[in-house]
Amino acid sequence: MSEARWQQLRAESGGVAPAELDDLWARLKPARAEDILGEWKGDAFQTGHPLCRALPKSRWYGKTFTALNDAKPLICRAEDGSLFSNVELGGGEATLWNIEFRGETTATMVYDGRAVFDHFKWLDENTLMGIMNGRPELVLADGQFFYFLLERVRA
Repeated sequence: MSEARWQQLRAESGGVAPAELDDLWARLKPARAEDILGEWKGDAFQTGHPLCRALPKSRWYGKTFTALNDAKPLICRAEDGSLFSNVELGGGEATLWNIEFRGETTATMVYDGRAVFDHFKWLDENTLMGIMNGRPELVLADGQFFYFLLERVRA
């Protein structure tokens, strides 16, 4: 799938079919945990999943992977504009691992306080696609995963 196509899917505000995102995922190169350290700005593919509405309400900015054993899944923007790790909303922080998902080993963020896993593959050299996985009652909406992307923040 071309870069133009995933950009179109990202810009689609009227709804993106999860099947189309699954097709995109299947074509992407898996990321390795050690290669995604740094600060990332997040965005959601608009599938209608409840997190597409909840994350903007929490002022979700993105994720920060400081080290394999130090990942911050919910970097949010405070009223004053500063960024902070919202450990209350996230149930703690997280760690990074290389874990099998859908038959491939991908960089995976494992939440400390919940049975939730974010798997990552490369859309391009500075952009990751993520799929949130875990206990169905925590992550699935009508049987569908939450699909998102992260863009590397340059210092």
